[in-house]
Amino acid sequence: QVQLVESGGGLVQAGGSLRLSCAASGRTFSAYGMGWFRQAPGKEREFVAAITWNNDYTTYADYAGSVKGRFTISRDNAKNTVYLQMNSLKPEDTAVYYCAAHPDCGLGYTGSEYDYWGQGTQVTVSS
Repeated sequence: QVQLVESGGGLVQAGGSLRLSCAASGRTFSAYGMGWFRQAPGKEREFVAAITWNNDYTTYADYAGSVKGRFTISRDNAKNTVYLQMNSLKPEDTAVYYCAAHPDCGLGYTGSEYDYWGQGTQVTVSS
């Protein structure tokens, strides 16, 4: 079992920045690929970013096209935490953001690939 708790959401003006954190507890954090998803009101949950690493500690990350170049996902295995740095925020980034973990190597792009989810943190971007 892995427990995930997100934090760092809030209200920000367009063009501003926020950093989301996802603290993990339970089984070995470093063995899991991690991802961020978001869900806006009336819309389906969508992939935002994913990160994983291989046996030589090389980190791999990928992003949805809508956030590429503005968001950065990172992880600190010593702190059992994954981050999502969000810059140049737009009103269309407004959503509840969820972090998730999956026990397989590789990047996960769909929600069905993930076994564990946090409770979500609200991000609101005003125009």
